[in-house]
Amino acid sequence: MTPMPRIVCFGPGPKFKGGIAQYNTALARALQEEGAQVTIVSWTQQYPAIIPREFVDKASRSDFLEGYEIPVHYLTNWNAPGTWRKTAKAIADLNPDKVIIQWYNPTQGIPLNTIAKYLRKHTNAEILFDLHFVAAKEQSSLDARLTRMALRHGHSFIVHAYRTAEELKALMPDARFELTLDGKRSGKWQVGQRQANSLADSPIENSPLAVLKLYHPIYSLFKPDPAFRKDAWKAQHGLRKHVFLFFGFIRKYKGLHDCIEAFAELARQRDDVSLMIVGERFWQTVDQRKFSTKLKNAVFGTLKKLFLKRADDERDYDPLAMIERLGLKDRTLVVDRFVPNEEVPQYFQAADTIVLFYETATPSGVESLSYNFKLPAVATRVGHFPETITDGFNGYLANPKDIADMTRVMKASIERPIPRENVAEATKAMSWANYAKAVLAG
Repeated sequence: MTPMPRIVCFGPGPKFKGGIAQYNTALARALQEEGAQVTIVSWTQQYPAIIPREFVDKASRSDFLEGYEIPVHYLTNWNAPGTWRKTAKAIADLNPDKVIIQWYNPTQGIPLNTIAKYLRKHTNAEILFDLHFVAAKEQSSLDARLTRMALRHGHSFIVHAYRTAEELKALMPDARFELTLDGKRSGKWQVGQRQANSLADSPIENSPLAVLKLYHPIYSLFKPDPAFRKDAWKAQHGLRKHVFLFFGFIRKYKGLHDCIEAFAELARQRDDVSLMIVGERFWQTVDQRKFSTKLKNAVFGTLKKLFLKRADDERDYDPLAMIERLGLKDRTLVVDRFVPNEEVPQYFQAADTIVLFYETATPSGVESLSYNFKLPAVATRVGHFPETITDGFNGYLANPKDIADMTRVMKASIERPIPRENVAEATKAMSWANYAKAVLAG
């Protein structure tokens, strides 16, 4: 009988806000369902303490690990270097076959360099980096260096878009890579070969590094409520016949300003449309009146000016102010706060179309979440969206920064509605079970 593979999923645990915590939890569940023995090892603080933001989910009551025997160890504090080696030793003590590290912020390259280097040297585990991106959306002069610092210790890499694979190759031009679509890879994880293949020690000369081209799986953590009464809910909240949804953290790269402007033009043409904006302003999660917050804002703002290639300070980004200026108050429902897990399904069930007018895009958790509710999308032709959205079949694609074209596809979604069956057909292979099988295949 084949022994159960021992897997460590390193990333934010379920107590944290945001899609990466949900992703890491869903991955752990899927791996256990495929017969693996899984442990989540998590951060306690993911970022430098100067960042003026609250990252812990203090609102949700549901436990996404209920019914699963998956221990969670909160060990790693970005601001306490002593915890980095402690984390690495704790993972090594589990004697894992694979360690899957969620990669989503270059600043984490400093502690993850310590952790991954230790694991590469002291364990027989395959080190996989699950890359939510390689080139950061707000790229700084340090980002590439910090990213390379950590990723050089990986044996294998998971990407959700071909563009990410190309970014990885550009980041490590001396490495040899092999692309696999089914997860099968040629690496053998003996200590001697690991060291010979480590970019930290020498250029790649033996086995190539595996790049698993997968996808962002459909979230099954959130399920439609069969008792939900769509028409009654819409009437209660003053929504009109056709409802568009913007969901998630309000960040500039997600293009909410373009969404509102395009919707304003659509509302001038039709009186039967509404827009729901559901999500927390990313930099407004802590009390701005506190001295500690003001101090963090000052220090963080100075560092951003020093290192960001683009001088745009997102903390002043306030697209919601456009609603009153454009006369849209009676056409919009704004839920400007972090939405607990228990409340998420109702917004997707009330909507007809998800809006993804991003300026830049890496595989989107909001997109994957919408697929679980079979919602068609209107999106921009950026990032991976042309890989997952077939124009006219499971959604409509618009040119980025083109408000008229965005209005056009919003109008098309009403006049030529996408059958929900098409969304289900386009995403039928994007399950967590298939994803977990590919990860375990190596």
